[in-house]
Amino acid sequence: MIEVKNIKKSFDGIKILQDISTTFEKGKTNLIIGQSGSGKTVLLKCLLGLHQPDSGEIVYDGVSNLNMNESDKTLLRREMGMVFQGSALFDSMSVLENVMFPLNMLTNKNEEEIREKAKSVIERVELDNAINKLPSEISGGMQKRVAIARAIVMNPKYLFCDEPNSGLDPKTAIVIDKLIHEITKEYNITTIINSHDMNSVIEIGEKIIFLVTGEKNWEGTNKEILKTNIESVKNFVYSSELLKKVKKHL
Repeated sequence: MIEVKNIKKSFDGIKILQDISTTFEKGKTNLIIGQSGSGKTVLLKCLLGLHQPDSGEIVYDGVSNLNMNESDKTLLRREMGMVFQGSALFDSMSVLENVMFPLNMLTNKNEEEIREKAKSVIERVELDNAINKLPSEISGGMQKRVAIARAIVMNPKYLFCDEPNSGLDPKTAIVIDKLIHEITKEYNITTIINSHDMNSVIEIGEKIIFLVTGEKNWEGTNKEILKTNIESVKNFVYSSELLKKVKKHL
């Protein structure tokens, strides 16, 4: 679980996050949604420790960021997995080598242990047949699955996904959503997804916070978001073609 308490963040005097408080629950897919410029990415970077909030507190399973020294922060980063928007795979490395990379860098396991651990998560994301291929030799959806495998190979407590469906066709996007949701349950991870994809919200949004110009405008579940009367949320929700069709039947 990650608790966010009254965090604020500004850059060059411009307020980006304004007094945000929420809880991201363990074993659930938590989504941060909103238009471009709403503060989603800055909030995600604060949670990752890449930005330091100007004020407020972030609590990771009972441990406050305000009480962490550099050693504590290093240990926390090792408990985080990250799926980047563009997958961020190493072009010259095979699927197996990409997934092995965090284990080689951050653990003292021997080569055999590292290889077996990497193979096990590659099998979990159903890429056994592509294990020796380069990223350029596999599809965008498969690349995303490699990125997920690499993110979970260290058994993280926290999984962060930045626009995981970016650049994917709708069918493949649904497959990736379901995979992230399944892994969240199996590994009992606190998963936080930064997204503007309403399909993802409807498919896997167990906890959603909606940001507008750096403020938390709404929070709830994927079922509740379809019933809200808050105008800004309704405009965002029904801006997608899929939800426009759904609205006609409500």
